[in-house]
Formats: sequence, C-alpha cells, structure tokens
Amino acid sequence: MSARRIGAALDGARVVICCGSGGVGKTTVAAAIGLRAATDGDRVVVVTIDPAKRLADAFGLAGGLTNEPARIDVPGAAGELWATMLDTKATFDDLVRAEAATAEQAEEILANRFYRNVAGGLSGTEEYMAAEKLFELHGDGRFDLVVVDTPPSRHALDFLDAPGRLARFIDHRVFRWLMLPARSGLKVLNLAAQPVLRTIGKVVGGDVLADAIAFFRAFEGMQGGFRRRAEAVHELFTDAATRFVVITTPRRDAVAEASYFADRLADRGATPAAVVVNRAQPRFGRTSATEARERAAGEADADLAAAWANLAELAGMADAEDAAVAPIAGRAPRTVRVPQLADDVHDLDALEAIGGALFGARRATRPG
Repeated sequence: MSARRIGAALDGARVVICCGSGGVGKTTVAAAIGLRAATDGDRVVVVTIDPAKRLADAFGLAGGLTNEPARIDVPGAAGELWATMLDTKATFDDLVRAEAATAEQAEEILANRFYRNVAGGLSGTEEYMAAEKLFELHGDGRFDLVVVDTPPSRHALDFLDAPGRLARFIDHRVFRWLMLPARSGLKVLNLAAQPVLRTIGKVVGGDVLADAIAFFRAFEGMQGGFRRRAEAVHELFTDAATRFVVITTPRRDAVAEASYFADRLADRGATPAAVVVNRAQPRFGRTSATEARERAAGEADADLAAAWANLAELAGMADAEDAAVAPIAGRAPRTVRVPQLADDVHDLDALEAIGGALFGARRATRPG
C-alpha cells in the first residue's frame, strides 16, 4: 500500500474536512493537522461538530471548548492555533443578528418562543448551523485555515446538504404561504380568525400558532439574505481550496464506513484528497513476512530465531491490514498510515507524533 505523506494533498487548502466513522481517531487526526499547520506558520482554527469533548481532550484543555474560538498556546509555533466546538443555538442567534435589518428585528426574533424551539431542536438545524459555523470561520480574518472534525455518525456529511435544503425551502410554495400573513400586514390577533389558520390552531394550539405567525412576521425581509448565505456556503463546499480527508482504521467494518463516506463525496462530484489509516501496525524495516519466516527457520541461535519469528508475525499483521484497507486506499491520491501509539492522545506532544506520521519531519522545532 502506498504510504506517501499527506502534506502535498493539503497544499493551498483553506478548509480541511475530516470524516469517518466513530472510534477511528478522526478528532485526533483533525487536531494533528491543525497543530502542524500552525507550527509551520498558518493561523488555524479547528472546529468540532461532535458534542463530545474529544477535541478539548486532544489539546489537553481541561476546561473544554465553547462556540467562541479559543487560542491554544503552542510554544515555538510560527503561526497560531485556535479551537472551538459548535453550539447550534448560539450560532443560529449570531446568524439572525447578522441578517436582521435592525437590532430591534433581531431581538424580536430571538425572544420569540417559536424561534427558540426551532433553534434548539428542529430536525436539520444542527446540520445547517454546522455549515454556517464553517462559513463564518472561513470568512474570519483571523484564520488562514479551518479544519473541521465531523460527528462520528453515518450522517456526518449531512451538513454538506443542509444549505441546499434551506435554499429550496425558502423558495418552496409552503414557505411563501407561511410568509403571506407577514406580507399582508395583518395583525396576529386577526390572523387567528382566518379559517385555515383557525383549523391549524385547533391542531397545534393557539399559542403555538400565534408564536409561529409572529416569527414569520418578524422574519419578513430576511429570507433573501438567508438564501444568498446558503448558496455561498454551498459554493464553499465545492471550492478547490476545500479538501476532504477520510479517516479509517485497518478494521474491515471501519473500511466499509470509510468507503461509504467516499461514495457520499463522489455523489457530490468530490474526491477525497487523502485517506488516513489510523492505528496501523508499524512496519520495522523492509523485510517481508516470508523472508523473516525463512530467516527464523534457518537461524541456529534460539534468541535470534525468536526475534525473526516475531518480525515475521508483525510483518504479516501489517500485510493483512494492507489487504483490509485496499478497497479504500485507491479512492484518494494519497493514503497515509499512522501507526498505533502506546498511549491515548491528550497533549500536544502526542499530536506531534501523529503529525510526524502524517507530514514527516517538522519544519519548525518546538522547544522541550
């Protein structure tokens, strides 16, 4: 299996999206990519959509992360490293403030009970806010590179579709119908007397209906901005400076999941820039398993024979792993093996070890 470094595959990237199934070390790979880029001089922010605290743990941040990027001290780095964790509600609030015509319009929406329910739990909201957060960070002048750690789920790439779904909904006749009361200038109290709305009110409740009508009234005039923003987010996903990295382990089930993600990308006309095989069996030298077994069989010294037999076993394990990942290895220009570490990743030194496997020797040295 080819094991070329990942660096060239990410040259010129402004966004790197790491995807893969749960338990393959996706968060640590994303963090290692961010750390290396910052060490080499980029201003990098790593954002996780995963609500678990794995990214904070990888960076050794006992206090966790919030929706606001936090600077991480990397001694000797030529650039800057930041990290953040998606907060769906806070991101939605920021988007409303950005698109509202006035502060008063924004506050009316934010105080609306229907909006608070939508922002907190409506299906698809988290995916769209993940896309919005990426777009926000990409446009933030503080950062040269955004590295995204997607959720450990088969639906991890749903946020790629979310902007298009929002734009289609805004253009849909149902949305236009919902906006009619706002455009007609009718008051909420008068709307309840309309036959159709009165029927809906009996089903969902009068208070819920009034809140919904008030929300759409307050939303009037913002739909064009939301549509344009959704289209801009969609364009970011297809931009040449956006790269996708698929992470797997040598297990066949993880490889099957990685192939699924590659297929999802192919459906969108994209090819992974690289495949990372994490927690791989290290290779020791160039001796093949067959050659090592032959040396073990012909060695008179018992200790040397045992050493050759052990090397043969390890080389055989690596060969089996190469066979297991063969279906995904050809799906990207570069496939990189990251060997199994002795301990869990919980500090910058461990991340640098992963970075060494991904990128090779560091161009900048961090003092000990």
